[in-house]
Amino acid sequence: MNTELLVVVALLAAAIVMFAINRPRMDAVALLMLTLLPFTRTVTVSETLAGFADPNIVLIAVLFVLGDGLVRTGVARRLGDWLADKAGGSETRLLVLLMVVVCGLGATMSSTAVTAIFIPVVLRIAQSMRISPSRLMMPLSMAALISGMMTLIATAPNLVVNSELIRMGEQGFRFFSFTPFGLPVLALAILYMKFASRWLSSETAEDATSLGRPRMADWIDQYKLNAREHRVRVRPESPLIGETVAEANLRDVSGANLVAIERTGTLIQPEGSTTLQSGDVLLVDLFAPEPDVAELRRRFGLDELPLTGAYFSDMSQQIGMAEVIVPATSPLVGKSLAEASFRERFRLNVIGLRRGAEAFEGVLRHEHLHVGDTLLVIGPWKAIGNLQQVTSKLVAFNLPAELDEVLPVQGKALHAVVCLMIAIGLMISGVVPNVQAALIGALLMGVFGCVNLNSAYRSIDWKTLVLIVGMLPFSIALERTGGVRLAADLLMDAVGGSGIRVVLAALFAITALLGMFISNTATAVLMAPVAITIAEELGLSAQPFAMIVALAASTAFMTPVSSPVNTLVVTPGRYTFGDFVRIGVPFSLIVMAVSVALVPWLLPP
Repeated sequence: MNTELLVVVALLAAAIVMFAINRPRMDAVALLMLTLLPFTRTVTVSETLAGFADPNIVLIAVLFVLGDGLVRTGVARRLGDWLADKAGGSETRLLVLLMVVVCGLGATMSSTAVTAIFIPVVLRIAQSMRISPSRLMMPLSMAALISGMMTLIATAPNLVVNSELIRMGEQGFRFFSFTPFGLPVLALAILYMKFASRWLSSETAEDATSLGRPRMADWIDQYKLNAREHRVRVRPESPLIGETVAEANLRDVSGANLVAIERTGTLIQPEGSTTLQSGDVLLVDLFAPEPDVAELRRRFGLDELPLTGAYFSDMSQQIGMAEVIVPATSPLVGKSLAEASFRERFRLNVIGLRRGAEAFEGVLRHEHLHVGDTLLVIGPWKAIGNLQQVTSKLVAFNLPAELDEVLPVQGKALHAVVCLMIAIGLMISGVVPNVQAALIGALLMGVFGCVNLNSAYRSIDWKTLVLIVGMLPFSIALERTGGVRLAADLLMDAVGGSGIRVVLAALFAITALLGMFISNTATAVLMAPVAITIAEELGLSAQPFAMIVALAASTAFMTPVSSPVNTLVVTPGRYTFGDFVRIGVPFSLIVMAVSVALVPWLLPP
């Protein structure tokens, strides 16, 4: 081993140790390696920075944007709602549908993003079905990881391995080259989790779905609003038809505060000039001293409709809630809500008040506000967001869990799906390079308003990109110093005479074990050149060897730190380190056996 190789290996070992202890964070380690590697004189500064111009790096960045378009337009949310509807009351059916949907969606977008999207969906389903979130969170993370075995663009390690194949002069993978391996693994995972989930908690799910944040339905109970909030429909003979909200003057005439109007499935924020129509559904807050909804219905020709706390959660895309505090500096102190013209000033309605721990049950409109009063407000999310600009008047201190599920762009779901299908179609056809196809899809999403430049930049996981770029020069440095050849020779000496499947199993095991301590992307960067070199020494096709590395890189089931996907589900699933070891290690062995059996059969060496 020459001096240059010793220095490169020392840097690599230092990087692995820092990755393992997570000090400093991974992208900082990558930047440190970018800075130090040129001092070894094995790579130039230009070569260490060349990764930023790599088409695969650009492709990974654009895939984040495409995934964000699916999130912002509600495609992912609709899948979740469909999932809950089709599952019914069957936990088995839910498990199958959940893993299939998550895996399918993750085949075209970031598995980390998919997991983040489905966590609140799964928590909501677990609560409604009265099952423990832990029985669903690990299947969620497992399906998201398996999605990396479905398509070429499903995960960064696939693209890294494919790029290394092409760099070494070999033929790269096609878009669906991974699918024949991912589908059997997914089927086995569903079967495995059906039985393995019994090893996880079986306690009834608590209302921990918001991870400490209340839901709108909780506030309905806390502020004792069940008797005050009503939904009524305007009948064809109602005297309200044709009148504006100002002319109807429900607030002064009957003590009914008009909060919102439902019209053809859409919530309308009531303005003084809004004209009431037949069939309108009015959400009203009765704050008269002795509210009489029967009298209100009789007088104005209205039909009572059911209203539960869950209604507000169901309508959370269009209507928001927040708890706000009246600070000492507020000009509202000492004024009643009527005197403060609260609705006109903030475009929000106050539907609840707490003074101390007690909910106020009197007439809100004429109650004078005190310093420290907590108000429950309802109205458009934009108006709630505007409260952050008026902290001297009101301080929004508590937002509901539903805020995480609000879609920035509504009504564009079909556009987002079409843009994604165009990008995938171009990739499959090979008419243009993959990165160009993805860019076309992202630009089309921008044209149709599914994403904008600000959201696009925010959606990109820059830490992941820096990590990949920082680790790529190691493959060049190790190759030039003989490190790749040395690693390949050592592996060949150990298992080279035992047959192709033993060599593939050894490559899989080493890649998967490395993935327990460092990023699976970094693992793919290190192991891909070793695998390709072994194929060259054996005089065989490099594709099966590269494929086994890519599959092993996605087999990150064994610890909660093996992948960000696992880390995301630890808290909502209430898992321990041992849960992942107990569930993940046996399944990793199953995936290794399946991969070693299928790879040389479907990709003959």
